[in-house]
Amino acid sequence: MQHHPARLIAKKRDGHELTTAEIQDLIGGVVDGSLGDAQLGAFLMAVCCIGMSPQETAALTLAMRDSGRVLQHPRVARPKIDKHSTGGVGDKVSLLLAPLVAAAGVAVPMVSGRGLGHTGGTIDKLAALPGYRTDLSPERFGEVLEACGYAMMAPSGELAPADRRMYATRDISGTVESIPLITSSILAKKLAEGIDGLVMDVKCGRAAFMVDRDDAFALMDSLCAVGRAAGIRMAALLTDMDHPLGLALGNSLEVAEVLAALEGQCPDDLRDVTLALGTEMLLLAGVCADAETAMANLQRLWRDGVARQVFRHNLELQGGDPRVLDDANALGRAPCVVAVEAQGTGFVADVDPLRLGQIVVDLGGGRRQPSDRIDPHVGIVLKHVLGDPVRTGDVLAFVHARTRTDAEAAAARVLAAMPIGEERRKRRPLVQQRMA
Repeated sequence: MQHHPARLIAKKRDGHELTTAEIQDLIGGVVDGSLGDAQLGAFLMAVCCIGMSPQETAALTLAMRDSGRVLQHPRVARPKIDKHSTGGVGDKVSLLLAPLVAAAGVAVPMVSGRGLGHTGGTIDKLAALPGYRTDLSPERFGEVLEACGYAMMAPSGELAPADRRMYATRDISGTVESIPLITSSILAKKLAEGIDGLVMDVKCGRAAFMVDRDDAFALMDSLCAVGRAAGIRMAALLTDMDHPLGLALGNSLEVAEVLAALEGQCPDDLRDVTLALGTEMLLLAGVCADAETAMANLQRLWRDGVARQVFRHNLELQGGDPRVLDDANALGRAPCVVAVEAQGTGFVADVDPLRLGQIVVDLGGGRRQPSDRIDPHVGIVLKHVLGDPVRTGDVLAFVHARTRTDAEAAAARVLAAMPIGEERRKRRPLVQQRMA
């Protein structure tokens, strides 16, 4: 490092703004190891406590992006637009959205992550598809993108390598919640994909990373500002995560829901969020002049099966077994399925996404530690949602588990997460705010 690390850390600690050159030097030290673990932790804590200006955050993001390979797609003539969600329970939108937007003429290069804790990851869901490969080389990633309009890849050490060390250190140093650090972590990896624009789905609610609406809005504002400063088009939606998205929770169960949705059998909330995000992607790409036209195009492509055809093409290109499109049983099934029955008559008064997500993790469908192995077949399928009328004995949900003991223990917890009351409650709006 050209600058003394302790001096830069103290400068930030004392509330002063770091220059672009100083930030680049720090990130260089993160990658080559000349910035020690204690120094990295101290720097992250200083940022967490003091914050960063928009200019600093943009410089940090670009330095992290440039710490590794930045993909280029010179043979892809379409505008390249991606979507990123801050994560939630039942969020399988990417699996529907990518083929739908690709069908509309937009290239979608999507590097996605694995789940940790109660939030699921797109790569884990894709791993539930027999044979599907996300460990693509950058060259193969570009070939798939050119051939079918979208490609799905797990993060590699070549893309934004500084983020891997910084993310791991944030996780153990109490600095996860810093908005500048969240912003730079998300955008560094996305900018390395070689995109022209990005639509952010920022979740807000009990099962969201940002529970508080004001915090979620601040993150949305930071992401849009820094993304634009980095030279890409940005839009964002603030969406509800006070309720699971869709009816299936658990990797193969969510993939089965996506396969049914491609055939037109899609829960209303999943359809609405997918179309809302897709509309923003088409507007950013400039392929539609207004939201009404974009929405109508997406609905037609979905209804006419074009999105399903694009999904099939991508499935074949990335090694997946296309037979799952005709028979979801090819995904496999948990050995034990137990019905959760209502213990009273009234209305479903709550469907707690955080509790349900934690149940899926405890069944083996999620990770507590990055090294944990996932059982793709376990999870929960809801049969009723908030406000539905039910009678004693009606099935509220099905638990899919490895053993009968696991299933019965989970079923009792599902009952507690889905209480029955006398008052009929409505879900709050799915899309709460737009920023473009």
